[in-house]
Amino acid sequence: MELAVVIPTFNEAGNIEPLVQRLEHSLGGVQWEAIFVDDDSTDGTAQRIREVAMRHPSVRCLRRIGRRGLSSACIEGMLSSHARYFAVMDADLQHDESLLPKMLAALRAGECDLAIGSRYVEGGGVGEWGSSRRIISRVATSLGKRLLRVPVGDPMSGFFMLSRETLEASVRRLSGVGFKLLIDLILSMPALPRIREFPYVFRPRLSGGSKLDLRTAWDYLMLLADKSIGQFVPVQLLSFAAVGSIGVLVHLAVLGCALDLLSLPFPVAQSAAVATAMVSNFTLNNALTYRDKRLRGWRWFRGLAGFCAACAVGALANVGVASYMHGEQNGWLLSALAGILVGLVWNYAVTSVLVWSSGKPR
Repeated sequence: MELAVVIPTFNEAGNIEPLVQRLEHSLGGVQWEAIFVDDDSTDGTAQRIREVAMRHPSVRCLRRIGRRGLSSACIEGMLSSHARYFAVMDADLQHDESLLPKMLAALRAGECDLAIGSRYVEGGGVGEWGSSRRIISRVATSLGKRLLRVPVGDPMSGFFMLSRETLEASVRRLSGVGFKLLIDLILSMPALPRIREFPYVFRPRLSGGSKLDLRTAWDYLMLLADKSIGQFVPVQLLSFAAVGSIGVLVHLAVLGCALDLLSLPFPVAQSAAVATAMVSNFTLNNALTYRDKRLRGWRWFRGLAGFCAACAVGALANVGVASYMHGEQNGWLLSALAGILVGLVWNYAVTSVLVWSSGKPR
């Protein structure tokens, strides 16, 4: 087996047969296999892959239960194969599979360590994207480039190929966070990789829907944070702190509306603001920070109660430490920051153990 094409899927049933046909057409003469890594799709994607595999022995399905995420799916797919080279591409037919032989030839010849299908080099393009999608992609690409040690035109590409040696050299450093494995891979390599980019034009989606949403954007920011300061601060703590910052804005907005628009007494307005901010923080942490352990149904309400109780103790710790620091003749800003830090660490440590530790991974 020379080449394994790893294809993460979630609700892509309509794309499986056409993609396999295109791979067969493009990879004639190559010993290859297609490994579809399905994150427990709800539209019967895994069943469709098995049906196609009955007619195409080169097709395999790796079905994951209780885990989601494009990067981790690709990593597991590559590690499940004994092929010498690995290609990663999407199942939505937007990547140009005709480039695979050229990418493989470049790796065989030792011309590069990573062969990347690029939309942002001469000859490439994003096709029919609207202006807002183009802007989002450009901003995300610019952020990614700032971290990389080598020039890459399209670090956000989900279409690339590498050798087993390159994977093995970096796999233990991979974070597996989010949907952009290429950046993770480049930043995890012990030496500067040799990169060759192959231009292609992003094609329209055949079927299924876009996976781009708030969680995808959040995961990307957490990946960048993990690769920049993750060795000093756990990325999950950073996410928890970021959600807390949003909670401060929610608190102030509710407090202002309660005082100015509803003319409520300050104690009542402050209580409403605190309660709203706690619910907001819990909801966002449940959806973003602990998305792999999301609480649902009655467990959501029990989790909210535990979160509020833990944060109430954290608030007391915050006030106690800040008051002590201020009593020791420290400035109010330093004292306040010390209290905030203690409260943050307490809330994160306690809620991660008491609220989300029993959450069923998804």
